[in-house]
Amino acid sequence: MKRFNFSAPQASQRGVAAVEFALVAVILFTVLFGIMEFGRVVFMMNTTTEATRLGARLAVVCDKDDSIITTRMTSLAGFLNPANINVTYSPGGCNADTCSYVTVSVTGLTIQALVPLIPINFNMPAFSTTLPRESMSSLNNPVCN
Repeated sequence: MKRFNFSAPQASQRGVAAVEFALVAVILFTVLFGIMEFGRVVFMMNTTTEATRLGARLAVVCDKDDSIITTRMTSLAGFLNPANINVTYSPGGCNADTCSYVTVSVTGLTIQALVPLIPINFNMPAFSTTLPRESMSSLNNPVCN
């Protein structure tokens, strides 16, 4: 009958801690990266909200359909595509003197999360900001340059 010496580690137990760590580390790092990616997505949502506010502020003081609106929005939030930005003046068909409101919205934005082993795409909600018309003229307005 073979006797075991419980006070000394057996040769068959070597490396068990490394294997256990490898199994737990995969889950640990996936959760860690998931938390960081969720923070990045929330940051991008906040940045998109701020970009729509900036776009609306520019739209009420710059010329109607001025390209500076989308240019400044995409420079603030580099992940925005000008195709996702909509500037709407109401009532429809108005000019700089007859417009009442300006609505700037961002729609159709999808963010791909970089969580290891789990491909996730976040479809962002529509963001919009509506402001009442102000000057709507770029004349002598340094903000619109």
